[in-house]
Amino acid sequence: MRRAFTAAAALALPIALAGAPTVAASTGPSANAVSGVQAVHQLKNPTNLVAQGPDDICNYTKNRPTLHQGSSGRAVQQAQCYLNQAIDAGLDEDGDFGRLTKSATEDFQQCADIVVDGLIGAQTWSFLSFWANSPDAPFC
Repeated sequence: MRRAFTAAAALALPIALAGAPTVAASTGPSANAVSGVQAVHQLKNPTNLVAQGPDDICNYTKNRPTLHQGSSGRAVQQAQCYLNQAIDAGLDEDGDFGRLTKSATEDFQQCADIVVDGLIGAQTWSFLSFWANSPDAPFC
């Protein structure tokens, strides 16, 4: 059995992808296009994909600046906590990015198979928060 494909259904998805409001113009077989539009909306506006928040294992800060040896503060504590959870680094969560934190960062980066540079930038933050909040942590 063939489904009817109406012009309204053909226009609904491109409009939704362009960010414009979606209006269901008809019912019947073309109404299936509305559920596809809703799926696109959920992909464009995810609400359940962020690890940080009340369920985050480490809650020093939500800030994710680029960190390097010599950095200090709550973001370093957050990173140290994540390193402890992700690879059982055994770091003091003192907020000082010293040689031990740099070494643990490099160990984590090698384990995660990402760029090993001892810096905690966007990619490392992303992997750290995901791995630290995983039920199977610690890894490596």
